[in-house]
Amino acid sequence: MTETTTDPAPGGHDRALHNRALGDYGERVAARHLTDQGMVVLDRNWRCDEGELDLVLRDGPALVGCEVKTRTSLSHGSPHEAVTDAKLARLQRLLQRWMRDHDVHPAETRVDLVAVLRPTRGPALLEHVRGIG
Repeated sequence: MTETTTDPAPGGHDRALHNRALGDYGERVAARHLTDQGMVVLDRNWRCDEGELDLVLRDGPALVGCEVKTRTSLSHGSPHEAVTDAKLARLQRLLQRWMRDHDVHPAETRVDLVAVLRPTRGPALLEHVRGIG
């Protein structure tokens, strides 16, 4: 009897698991970096019917919604290119919603981006862009 196996379809379940694991990795790296910079993580992967905020942090008097984009290469564009004007507007709305839901009234708010590049070899490279909007 011959046993055959089939490869999973491109973009299938295995790809989704890989992407989720990569995203989780990037969020852990980003949170560690930001807390090392003195920020305080208030929430991770906060979801509502409008979407998700990867990280919500306090940076002194500011409340920060942070989008984390993780890539293994730049072949599909930089993480910065993934944050369009529409995405930025949605992130700002989500941060306002988080504030309402948690009854928080900070002196200021901003949306940051942390771009994480995880190469095949070596440590991850990280760039933190404050106030992308």
